[in-house]
Amino acid sequence: MQLARRTCRALLVGAIVLTPLVPAAQQQPSDTLLTVDHYLNYETVGDPQIAPDGSQIIYTRRWVNRLEDRFETALWVMDADGGRNRFLAKGASARWSPDGTRILFLAEGEPKGQQIFVRWMGTDESPTQITRLLESPGDVAWSPDGKSIGFTMFVEKKPQWAIDLPKSPEGAKWTPAPRIVNDLHFRQDRRGFMESGARHLFVVSADGGTERQVTTGEWSVGARFDGLDQGASWDWTPDGRALIVDGIPDSTQDRNYRNSHIYAVDAATGSLRRLTTEEGAWTNPVVSPDGRRIAYTGYPATNASYRAADVWVMNIDGSGARKISGDLDRDPNTLHWVPDGSGVWFTVGDRGTSNLYQATVGGAVRKVTDGEHMLAVSSFARNGLVAAGVRSSYQEPPDVVRIDLRRAAAITRITDVNADMLRGITLAEVERINYLSSGGARIDGWIVKPPGFDPATKYPLIMEIHGGPHGMYNVAFNWMFQNFASAGYVVLYTNPRGSTGYGSAFGNAIERAYPSVDYDDLIAGVDTLVGRGYIDERSMFVGGCSGGGVLSSWVIGHTQRFAAAAVRCPVTNWLSFAGQTDVPLFTFNFFEKPFWEDPERWLQQSPLMHVGKVTTPTLVMTGELDLRTPIAQSDEYYVALKMRGVPTTMLRFNGEYHGTGSKPSNFMRTQLYMMSWYKKWAGKGGDTATEN
Repeated sequence: MQLARRTCRALLVGAIVLTPLVPAAQQQPSDTLLTVDHYLNYETVGDPQIAPDGSQIIYTRRWVNRLEDRFETALWVMDADGGRNRFLAKGASARWSPDGTRILFLAEGEPKGQQIFVRWMGTDESPTQITRLLESPGDVAWSPDGKSIGFTMFVEKKPQWAIDLPKSPEGAKWTPAPRIVNDLHFRQDRRGFMESGARHLFVVSADGGTERQVTTGEWSVGARFDGLDQGASWDWTPDGRALIVDGIPDSTQDRNYRNSHIYAVDAATGSLRRLTTEEGAWTNPVVSPDGRRIAYTGYPATNASYRAADVWVMNIDGSGARKISGDLDRDPNTLHWVPDGSGVWFTVGDRGTSNLYQATVGGAVRKVTDGEHMLAVSSFARNGLVAAGVRSSYQEPPDVVRIDLRRAAAITRITDVNADMLRGITLAEVERINYLSSGGARIDGWIVKPPGFDPATKYPLIMEIHGGPHGMYNVAFNWMFQNFASAGYVVLYTNPRGSTGYGSAFGNAIERAYPSVDYDDLIAGVDTLVGRGYIDERSMFVGGCSGGGVLSSWVIGHTQRFAAAAVRCPVTNWLSFAGQTDVPLFTFNFFEKPFWEDPERWLQQSPLMHVGKVTTPTLVMTGELDLRTPIAQSDEYYVALKMRGVPTTMLRFNGEYHGTGSKPSNFMRTQLYMMSWYKKWAGKGGDTATEN
């Protein structure tokens, strides 16, 4: 499950693009269409950091390493207007020192893994490796005086269980001792089985030396969702005497689903003082420039499956806590203080878009930027007049932008990293739609139309379903959908009930009933497109990964109108899933009672229990290493389909955790296998909706 994450380009379209009426199973290279081979040249950008004086921007650039079948990252630097754009160093997570003379960043170092490096800017000197750690550091930040660097790091604690095993003979090859597991959370997707231990705060001199552990104990800093170790949110106080961090310093944290508090940690002694008083999910603390207040996000404790977070402010001692985001009812991201301490900036995901907002400490909220785009703002100059971020829209992949807050928040794109790859390529047009579903719900969706689209032509349809379930499709550039469209498919993607970006009530509409009304919303979207007259109803296909795997397997158990399905990394059996996944508390909290007290509801919501009604040819695809929706879930579904005689094939992706596209070759395989499967069953779907 995903737990919960692009601008207009001028194109030369002098020739008429002929859309194939029968989609290709294997795409041939093209100079005018976005085919799979172009993915090898695709680049993305992220995490732009503007210098304190606003003069330069450092950002991370990612590309495909064709030989090693992996993504590589490097730091690039440019002037704030986009000039002198150039490579800086291998690595990521760059941060400017408070005076702007140095940067710190993470890169491969000695003795192994990620290490902290510091580089003096404006010189040709090589970076200096600051740490020599045995575990990778994360969440790095300069101290206010620039003399120290704070970070978090995992501290291992091996469980002890002494037994009187006879001594092995010399040269014997005895099997290693078993892994000792005492915790509920002992595995995590993309990490594998986790050793016992905790994440703690450390400080090291910016000139190098031995790191000093600040927090200690059998608990971890960092607000955790269902035990997942995803780092910590923390900040220095301006005097450098304290670190403000989120987390739960409690021995019962292994059974904590998502609650967290905010604490002040004495930088010298490590002593803790809890600042938030009400139980809830409080996280992302940011200290005001004058050190008087802390801004943070969260909400009071709730049993609801989804609740949009709010922006809060409290005094530095924890007093005077108050919500300042009003009735926004949308999740805030990446808080930044206005320089004079009068309020905070943050981005908000709303109905498939993201823009910059500002809330004053008095509670007045205003939208700073506007646009049909996804905008992530990651840093501000010291004077607060200029910011750096990443923007993407339907036909524009992510690029770095400069936001000038002096001119009505004017947004200027200052990179164009895919200009060479997209030169001469005609991209698909995307149309936003809004339609009515059951119970009077209004649902947002998007239609991706093949280049050269002709409404008088009948096109095959692919409906892709997002994961989560609490996630949000958006208006950003989507390579998968653009590639499908280039092969002649119309693509439909929607935000059914359960999605974020539409408020707490909309996101929580599937509480204790997943799937349920979200299925209604998906089918209503298909009906909307079919009603337009350009969809071949015998060539409609459905797919999705994670939460999309749940819903795609649910869809084919409740209707026979789709010609084929690609069910990817699904949950098909909630009872067995609870003991297999790395998010067990998420699973148990989605039901009123545990399965040993009331198995009926768990079975009713499991797609596996509806497999007796499936007739749709189904391709099942999952990563061999998946610990979020483990491959055993796919095994159960695949075997049931086989036993019923439903046409089905299972693809077990090598080297993949959750999802099937973390490696470039596997992303391309995913696209080609799906299109090949859909091609095989094109024209063989039902021409009427048979609902069960």
